[in-house]
Amino acid sequence: MALADPTRVAIVARLSQGDATVKELTEPFALTQQAVSRHLKVLAEAGLVSRRHVAQARPASLEVDRLVEVLAWIDARRIEWHDRHDRLAEHLRRLSEQAR
Repeated sequence: MALADPTRVAIVARLSQGDATVKELTEPFALTQQAVSRHLKVLAEAGLVSRRHVAQARPASLEVDRLVEVLAWIDARRIEWHDRHDRLAEHLRRLSEQAR
């Protein structure tokens, strides 16, 4: 998933403050512009970031609507994961009691 990498999460966080060029996104990281461009490509393929031409620059923009969709999906999975964890914990508790 595009947001599985901490650098991409940081890039999304930065873009939530406003559009930025690759050079601007590179500044807080110990990465090359080429590496940041690869991260942007992954985010763009996931629909989370778009790029456009403005004169000679190609600023990246956060696609907020798509991010909201992703967060809703994650939230639904979180509820499912918590339920599974609770059922597993209960099952293990019962097994532990039976072993006594």
